[in-house]
Amino acid sequence: MKQYYNIKAVHPDAILLFRVGDFYETFGDDAVKASGILGITLTRRANGSASYVELAGFPYHAIDTYLPKLVRAGERVAICEQLEDPKTVKGLVKRGVIELVTPGVVMGDNILSGKENTYLASVYFGKQTTGVAFLDISTGEFYVAEGTDRYVDKLLSNLAPKEVIYQRGCDERFRQEFGTRWYTYRLDEWVFGEEVNREKLCKHFGTRSLKGFGIDHLTSGISAAGAILYYLEFTEHRDISHVDAISRIDEDDYVWIDKFTIRNLELFSSNGSRDRCGFADVIDRTLTPMGSRRLKRWVAMPVKSIEEIDRRLDVVEHFTTETDHAEAVREQIAQVGDLERIVSRIATGRILPRELVQLKNALTAVDTLKSLLQSTDADRLHELAEGIDPLAEVRERIERDIYPDPSNQLQKGGVIAPGVDPELDDLRRIALHGKEVLDTILRRETERTGIPSLKISYNNVFGYYIEVRNAHKEKVPEEWIRKQTLANAERYITEELKEYEAKILGAEEKMLLIEQRLYQQLIADVARAIPALQRDAAVVSRTDCLQSFARLACERRYTRPELNEGKRIEIRQGRHPVIEMLMPVGEEYVPNDVVLDDKEQQIIMITGPNMSGKSALLRQTALIVLMAQMGSFVPAAEARIGIVDKIFTRVGASDNISQGESTFMVEMLESASILNNISDRSIVLLDEIGRGTSTYDGISIAWAMVEYLHNHPAAHAKTLFATHYYELNEMEQMYPRVKNFHVSVKEVNNTVVFLRKLERGSTEHSFGIHVARLAGMPSSVVKRADEILKNLEMVYGQNEIVPSTSLRNRGRRKVQGSVKEAAEQASRAQEMQLSMFRLDDPVLMQIRDQIKGIDIDALTPLEALNKLNEIKKITGL
Repeated sequence: MKQYYNIKAVHPDAILLFRVGDFYETFGDDAVKASGILGITLTRRANGSASYVELAGFPYHAIDTYLPKLVRAGERVAICEQLEDPKTVKGLVKRGVIELVTPGVVMGDNILSGKENTYLASVYFGKQTTGVAFLDISTGEFYVAEGTDRYVDKLLSNLAPKEVIYQRGCDERFRQEFGTRWYTYRLDEWVFGEEVNREKLCKHFGTRSLKGFGIDHLTSGISAAGAILYYLEFTEHRDISHVDAISRIDEDDYVWIDKFTIRNLELFSSNGSRDRCGFADVIDRTLTPMGSRRLKRWVAMPVKSIEEIDRRLDVVEHFTTETDHAEAVREQIAQVGDLERIVSRIATGRILPRELVQLKNALTAVDTLKSLLQSTDADRLHELAEGIDPLAEVRERIERDIYPDPSNQLQKGGVIAPGVDPELDDLRRIALHGKEVLDTILRRETERTGIPSLKISYNNVFGYYIEVRNAHKEKVPEEWIRKQTLANAERYITEELKEYEAKILGAEEKMLLIEQRLYQQLIADVARAIPALQRDAAVVSRTDCLQSFARLACERRYTRPELNEGKRIEIRQGRHPVIEMLMPVGEEYVPNDVVLDDKEQQIIMITGPNMSGKSALLRQTALIVLMAQMGSFVPAAEARIGIVDKIFTRVGASDNISQGESTFMVEMLESASILNNISDRSIVLLDEIGRGTSTYDGISIAWAMVEYLHNHPAAHAKTLFATHYYELNEMEQMYPRVKNFHVSVKEVNNTVVFLRKLERGSTEHSFGIHVARLAGMPSSVVKRADEILKNLEMVYGQNEIVPSTSLRNRGRRKVQGSVKEAAEQASRAQEMQLSMFRLDDPVLMQIRDQIKGIDIDALTPLEALNKLNEIKKITGL
C-alpha cells in the first residue's frame, strides 16, 4: 500500500489501475468511483492494525472491456504495471505507470471512434492573441492557429476536441469565452512558455526553426502546441514519431462557420432527435474510417480557394461519368482500412501481428489503386497517383516474415513465419516432434521393464513423469526416482525425462524470445516508412471523400456547381440534402429557386404559414453553398455561387438554462454575433427573429436588423429572412435591395395544402389554427380558438367584423413612418390588444351586444341613464 500511495501521489486526479498479479486493483476513493462506473463489487480489507481500505478490481485480461467505460465516463486512468518478472524478484515487485489515458489522449481501438477524430486541444491566452493547437495522437494530425478568443471558439466548435488543456488561473475567462461543454485539464503557466516550447517543437521535428511549417511567427500558437508535447510526456506517451509535421490553420483559407451555425444547420447531429443523424452522416458514402474523418473536417472547414474546389470537383465529375472506373477504385479503397491509425500504432510499438497483415493487404490495394488512377486520361487523378508510394519492400518483408494468419498475441508465439530464422526453425522442430520422442521412450521402457500399462504425463509440479499401476510397481527399475504415491499408482521421473523436459521447455521459452526479437526488429524497419505511409493514407482518404461525393451525386441526381469570384448566389431548383433523403418512399421534395446578390436582391423576406417550409428553405441554401465549397456536387439543377467567406444562421429557439440565458437572450446573443461579424461575402440566414419577446418589441428588433444589414456601409451580406411579422413586408417599398417572397399554400374546404413553393410577393395568413388541428390538438380547443379569433378580429374592426387581412393591413400601416411614430402607435395598439383578451367573458359579451345597437346621437339623457342601469344589472353590481 505504501508503494500504491507513492504512485497515486503523482496522479492524484486519475483512477489508478494497480497491477497485482493477474488483477488490476483500485483502492480507496478510486475503488468507490470505479465500482460505480464499472458495476464491479466493492469490498474492504484490513490496512494495518486499526483501519480498512476500500477495494475493487478486475482480471487483467478484461482491461479492454473496462478501460473504455472509465474513459467514456470522463475519467483519467493511470495504468500501473509490474515492471519486473515476479519469478525473478524477491520481495516487492517494482511497479510504475506506463500510460495515462484521458479522453483526449487515447490509442486503443476499443475507445477510439473510427469515424471521427479524437483531438486533444491546447489553448493559451497570450497577451495579444490566443493560441490554440490540436493533436490527434491516433492519426498524427497536428494543427496550430492563433487569433481572437472568438476565432479560437470557432475552431474548437469546428474540430470538437475530446479534451482541452489551458493554463491554470484562467478558469473564468475560459468559461466566459468557450462555455462549459468541454472536458478540460489545467497546467501550470510555465508549461506554456514560448521559448521553451519553440525549442521543444524544433527538437521533436528535428529542425532548427519552425519557418518550414509556416508557424514561426505564431508565438501564442507555439506556446499552445508545445504544451501538447509536454502533456504527452506527462501522460507517458513518448513514442510519437508519427507526429512528424504541424500545419497552420489559416483563417483566410476556410469558410467561417461558428458554433451557432454548426448547431442550427445540424451539421454533425440532429438537434433533439435520436432517430435522425446529422448532415455529415447523411452525405457520408466513404469506405474507410480515415475517409469519414476527412469528410467531417471538410464539412467543418469548407475552403475558399476556387482552384482547390475545382480540383476536387474535377475528380468528382470523373467518377460520376466513368462509373466502371469509379467502382474499380472503390473496390481497392475498401481494402485499405484505417491506414492512418495503423501507422500510429507502428510508431508507438502497439501494432498487433494481424494489423501488420492488414498493412500488407492495404499496401497491395494501394499499389493497385495507384495503377487505376494512372490508367485514365484525367490529369487530376494522375496528380493523386503521384502522391502514392506502394512501398513494395515493406509489403514483401511483412509477407515473408509473418504467418498469413498469425496469432494476435505475441507472447503465445505463432507469429514469425518459417524460413526467417534457422534457430527458430530448429527449436520448432524439437517442440513439434516432442510427442514422437516421448512415444519412443514409452515403447522402449515398456519393453525393457515388461510393464504393459506405463503412461508418460506432465504437470506443473514436477514436469514429465512415468505413472505405474500398483500391480506392477515391483518391476520398476532402481534408477527411477519415485515422486508421488497415489491410491492405485505411483509416479516416477528419470534422468532422460528431465533432460528432455529441459530441452522442450527451453525450446518454447527460446522460441518466444526469438519471435519477440524478430517482431520488434520488423516493427523498427517498417517504422522507417512511416512518412511514406502517412502520405499514402492522405491520398487514399482524399480519394475516398471524392468518390463518396460522386456516389452521392449519382444516387441523388446532384449537379456540379460553378464557383466564381463574384458576389451573386444563384440556385435553380435547389433541394435540402437531408430532408430529401429522409422523405417517405413515393414523396418528392419540392425544389425552389434562390437568387441573392449585393446589387438588386440582397435581402429576401420570406413569409408563409407555419409548416410551409420556410426554415427548410433557409437551411438548404446554406447547405448547398457549404457543399459547393467542400468540393461536392449539390442538390440543385444549377448552382452558380460567388465564393462565400462566412455562413451565419439564427434558426430555431433554445434556452441555455445552465447559464441563466432565456430563449430570447440566446437569440439576441446569436444575432449580435452575426451583425458584429458580417462581411461583403457573408450569407446570413435569419428565422423568426424577435419571436421570443412581445410582438411589437419583436417587430422593432427585426425591422432594425434588416435596416442594419441593408444599410451597412461596407458589407452587403446576402440575407434570407423568414418571418411571421407581415408588417416587415413594407420594407420592400422603402429599401431597394429588400424583396418579398412567400411560401405558397392552398386552402381547400377549410383544410390547408402546403405547396412549399417559393413565390414572389408577400402573404398574410399564418393558418396557425389549421396547423393546430393537424397537430392533433383537441377539437374543443381548436373550435374555441376559432371563436376567440373572430372576437379579436371584431374588436380590431371597431364593432364590425372585418377580415383578418384588413387587420393586418391596418397593423402594417402602423409600422410605416418614423421609428418614434411606430413605437407610439404600437403602444396604443397594445393597450387595445389587452382589452381584447377579456372578450371571452360572457358578461362582457352581453354588454358589447347592448352597446352595439345604441344610436348615441338619438339617445336622450333619461334613456341613457336607463340603459346604464340595464348594463349595471347585467354585471350584477
